[in-house]
Amino acid sequence: IIRGASLAVKPGERVAVIGPNGAGKSTLFNLISGRFGSSSGEILLNGQRIDGLKPYQINRLGLARSFQVSNLFTRLSAFENIRCSVLWSMGYKYSFWHFLADLDDVNRRTEEVLAMIRLDLRRDVLAMSLTYAEQRALEIGVTIAGGASVILLDEPTAGMSKSETANFVLLIREVAVGKTLLTVEHDMGVVFGLADKIAVLVYGEVIAFDGPEAVRANARVQEA
Repeated sequence: IIRGASLAVKPGERVAVIGPNGAGKSTLFNLISGRFGSSSGEILLNGQRIDGLKPYQINRLGLARSFQVSNLFTRLSAFENIRCSVLWSMGYKYSFWHFLADLDDVNRRTEEVLAMIRLDLRRDVLAMSLTYAEQRALEIGVTIAGGASVILLDEPTAGMSKSETANFVLLIREVAVGKTLLTVEHDMGVVFGLADKIAVLVYGEVIAFDGPEAVRANARVQEA
């Protein structure tokens, strides 16, 4: 599916990956995040090769992702979902002698993330009982809570109304400050409102990678 796609993203850039259905956008994310193994080529994170590593190993090197379909612990509360993401990054690894309620630093960080994604008033609601937009916001929270410097978002606004989408774009802009962001997105309003640069993927190859206006005017992109 991916046929020698070449892409280099600078630290702090916000990049949207666009292309027709079947172009390989989600597959590219699966390769970068370690969900799929690559048959050739190199994938580097901050200069370090990560192809061949497992997803959790890549995550611990500072890369996190969300999925097209919400991927949450549905029977845990919003607070508990975020706390699961916070624990490892704050040094609490495989521990059987800590009471979660007593981990003040973890609980503070969890509250900070909930406020950031505007779910602090919904902290005790089970993830399954949140609205669709709230579930997507919670997934963003889980993605950023571990402190990753590189964030991959796979169609974060899919299925949202126009007003929900507008609010969500503002949220993404806020939580991505200082981070490197790659997002797969079909809504061109979101793409042009969010991205510093746009990568156009067609049949597994990057045919354009430039600023929004240059990509909009590109004849190959218009044809694709």
